[in-house]
Amino acid sequence: MKQIRKIIAGVYVLCGLGTVFPAMAQNREMNQRTTGMVVEGEVTMLVTQETTTRYRRTTSQGVPGAKLEYTPGITPERLALPLSETVMARYPDYRMAYWKDYTYVQGYMFEAMDRLGQLTGDGKYQEYMKEYINHFVDGDGNYKGGGLTNLDNFMTGSAFCTLYGRTGDEKYKKAALQILKAVDKYPSSDGQFWHGNRSPNMWIDGVFMMQMFLIRCAQYVGEADYCYDVTCRNIIAAARHLQRQDGLILHAWTTEPEKAVWADKSTGLSPEVWSEGMGWYALVVPELLALLPKTHQNYQQVLDIYLKMCKGLKEVQDKKTGGWFMVVDKGDNPLNFIDPSGTAMFVYSIQRGVQLGLLKAKEYAPVAERGYKSLFPFIQVNERGLLDVIGACDGVVIKKNFVEYVTVPKILNAKEAVAGILWASVIMETEQLKK
Repeated sequence: MKQIRKIIAGVYVLCGLGTVFPAMAQNREMNQRTTGMVVEGEVTMLVTQETTTRYRRTTSQGVPGAKLEYTPGITPERLALPLSETVMARYPDYRMAYWKDYTYVQGYMFEAMDRLGQLTGDGKYQEYMKEYINHFVDGDGNYKGGGLTNLDNFMTGSAFCTLYGRTGDEKYKKAALQILKAVDKYPSSDGQFWHGNRSPNMWIDGVFMMQMFLIRCAQYVGEADYCYDVTCRNIIAAARHLQRQDGLILHAWTTEPEKAVWADKSTGLSPEVWSEGMGWYALVVPELLALLPKTHQNYQQVLDIYLKMCKGLKEVQDKKTGGWFMVVDKGDNPLNFIDPSGTAMFVYSIQRGVQLGLLKAKEYAPVAERGYKSLFPFIQVNERGLLDVIGACDGVVIKKNFVEYVTVPKILNAKEAVAGILWASVIMETEQLKK
């Protein structure tokens, strides 16, 4: 007669880079129980295994079975379509892309995917957005996304606005208006929103996060005058504190420098021009200028900020590669390196200015083209036919000095770099995508 024993085994797993994250990856810790029969000789055992998995705050490498037909080792001549296909194959549920299932990561990517859908006429991009966003809004239009206590969580609100504009589904509009209500109560200093609502630290990153939502709200949902006024206020306030005479933008400032280890104790400013930080700002300013009425009282001031910034970027573009360095203005330091994430952002911003007629094409189109070409060495096709982005950093925060910025570890498929390169490739390949 066979004996049956019940055995419970416990396993603790710390997930690192390359681990498959489940859909609800925002949970710091997850418990799973699996049960099965194991036979050893005359004994049949009922084995129950309890697994506790703790997730690191990093980017997921996606589902292990994801495959595409691109040739390993050969970078495609154009990036927009294969990169977007890679993202959708790697993350069939886009909640799994990062350790938090709802944050700016998703909204940043969806901005590029929406443009890609509009250029190609392919509805799969909108469906991918809807499938994700529908997890965070109910049938009555109640917003179910992350808490609106930091600027990062406002960013993905732009996707609610865009989906309302594309589909006319009222639930997206209702959710967007609920997000908008939180804007008026959000704290600020001298006109610029705090990055998180508990301390008066103003990051340049946050100008993108909140203002992209407001721009799309004005474009598709309503309350345009209010949205444009608040957006202009934040962009101008950030420039007032952070834009240097050479046009480049520092990372952050604070009204409490004694409490911030990164801040100059007399000025409250952070020390360096970080590529991706300035890149966020560089993305959002031309997006505002594309829609802001030229009769608006702040239009000329915002335009002047943008022109000054682009001139500064042109001056520090690396002559050898066409890219931009991690610390933008210190390319002569051997510790520095070309940052694909910030470079992609600057490419988009400059090409957008050319596209809108804000920048002289003869002067700036070659800058964007050289910058775009510099991104291709950072793209590799792996053994499963997926595009990998190498050489970028993930989730960089304000640093105390140059060395801290340039020694941040680089990871595979850093979330900001993947989305940024998609932004850049869509705008640089616009004419081909239309065909």
